[in-house]
Amino acid sequence: MREATLWVLPILTAIPLHEAAHGLAARQLGDDTAYRLGRVSLNPLRHIDPFGTIILPLLLLVSHSPFLFGFAKPVPVNFNRLRRPRRDSVLVAAAGPAMNILLAVISAALAHVVDYLPATASEWAVGTIQRSMELNLVLAVFNMIPLPPLDGGRVAVGLLPRALGMRLARVERHGILILLVFVFLLPLLGQTLGMDLNFLPRLLLPPVDFLYNAILKLVRIT
Repeated sequence: MREATLWVLPILTAIPLHEAAHGLAARQLGDDTAYRLGRVSLNPLRHIDPFGTIILPLLLLVSHSPFLFGFAKPVPVNFNRLRRPRRDSVLVAAAGPAMNILLAVISAALAHVVDYLPATASEWAVGTIQRSMELNLVLAVFNMIPLPPLDGGRVAVGLLPRALGMRLARVERHGILILLVFVFLLPLLGQTLGMDLNFLPRLLLPPVDFLYNAILKLVRIT
């Protein structure tokens, strides 16, 4: 139960603010759709998806997954209203992971005030800060996988030559299914066969560890 309490604040900030960042970037680049619908907001209730923000992280937590992630309700963006749709779609997509990296830096910086808290609160704060850094960095790295509908897929679509980008964009209709196969089906199949088919941790954890240590050095915690 205590472990679950350490994840509440990180989940309720990292996932919704990731989506709000998309909306804010879109507004700055010409599309105010998300702003008019109230989705450029710090209120997590406006972004929470019951499955992606609550149920999925809990399933990963209770199944002792080596990493935790989730998603919020996607922010609506009318790419045709962006001033330079091809370039600006890349910037809008990258805004979410960039927000998560910023939140990881802020979380690490907050460690400097932990010593001023009472002992009980200090222990809880340290645990929450660590999990906030881990969750935000996993979200940033995971979302930059070049597979639509993830942000990395949208970035790749915008950066690739148009013909290749259009081919990759067609994968979006199957993207979530592909992810669920890698997150749940392959690890379960591997357990049945006595094999390690849990590929995502091997893909995600090295860049997450690199960013984690880089941020600690940046804020001078180590």
